[in-house]
Amino acid sequence: MKKNILFGLTIILFTFSSCNDDDGEYADYLVARPLVISKTEFARSVAIVDPIPINESGKIYAYEDYIFINDKYQGVHVINNSNPESPQKVAFIKIPGNIDISVKGNFLYADSITDLIVLDISNINEIKQVNRLEGVLRDNVVFPAGAEIFEWGTIDYENDIVVGWETVVERRKIEEVSQPDIFIDFAENANDSGGNIGQGGSLARFKIVDDYLYAVDSHTINVFEISDLANPLDLEDVYAGFDIETIFNRGNHLFLGSMRGMYIYDITSPATPEYVSEFQHGTACDPVVVDDNYAYVTLRGGNFCGATESGLFIVDISTIENPELKVIYPMDEPYGLGIKDDKLFVCDGASGLKVYNKSNVPDLPQLNHFKDIVTFDVIPMDEQLLMIGDGILYQYKYLNNDISLISEFNLN
Repeated sequence: MKKNILFGLTIILFTFSSCNDDDGEYADYLVARPLVISKTEFARSVAIVDPIPINESGKIYAYEDYIFINDKYQGVHVINNSNPESPQKVAFIKIPGNIDISVKGNFLYADSITDLIVLDISNINEIKQVNRLEGVLRDNVVFPAGAEIFEWGTIDYENDIVVGWETVVERRKIEEVSQPDIFIDFAENANDSGGNIGQGGSLARFKIVDDYLYAVDSHTINVFEISDLANPLDLEDVYAGFDIETIFNRGNHLFLGSMRGMYIYDITSPATPEYVSEFQHGTACDPVVVDDNYAYVTLRGGNFCGATESGLFIVDISTIENPELKVIYPMDEPYGLGIKDDKLFVCDGASGLKVYNKSNVPDLPQLNHFKDIVTFDVIPMDEQLLMIGDGILYQYKYLNNDISLISEFNLN
């Protein structure tokens, strides 16, 4: 009996010791693996199907009575929002590799890796593909934010194409984990520009201004002339820097959010954007929105994004040629943000939605904090605020000094 007890204690002590060793030698990593389909399937893979549950919430876009929500790398969920208190799913547009969309005059433009897809949505119940420009988004490579290990697997590059990524947390031996610079291998607000054009969030990489579609990739502004909406003309690309992530428009200027800073381009000549100035910061994931005198930039640190600290940067752009940092407000894990009149809305990830009064910038008093929700991106509309979280669409109505919930729609 004593022998058995002693043996049991030995096993427990050994297990405890092994766990301690494990804690010192191993760590949890976010591992990304490519989603691969054949090039033949990819070329004919756009399809309109019945509504399906969402897999991973992406960006949000609003056009007339409809809301379009990206399902990362999969396609776009179409939602009838004619009654904001009870939105209804209409269809799912299957577009492998899709991340961004933009809409003008009932024509929807979407990326499918390096291809630009054009869809006629004039009859939302009979959406049709009308054009596909192959290879025009030449460097449209999107990697999953936060991933620490990329496992490429065995890919037949002659016949297959990577349309996205799946991620999972795995425990790995620290000394065996290599984290190469993945960019070596490869050469995310309502900002209405007039006309019958929809509204995207601050994380958008597509932006329509009048008769031009600007689509940014990691270092380029891809310019398309769309006066003939069904037949975009692919114009000369403009090199814009590196690690470009988002695009925002105000008047004759484009504001590009990058992992290194904010770049400002003049589009007085819309076919040929010209560099104006830039504001640099430490490496971090970085969307931007702008009002008359200030740019509001969220920086999300950690892992893939580079920096360790997160915050809201307020940059004075009253002299557009010389942006100047005014103040930094600490944040937890900010993603998208938006502005409406004197209110600033910040999606702070798992820390919820934060609402600020920006009437006396750089002073920024907080009006409200909606906790216990995961937030990703936000669009301040004329009548209501749209926000996408973890598989949930939230809608709020504006109050004098606050907002209140209209509906909460589970996309699953």
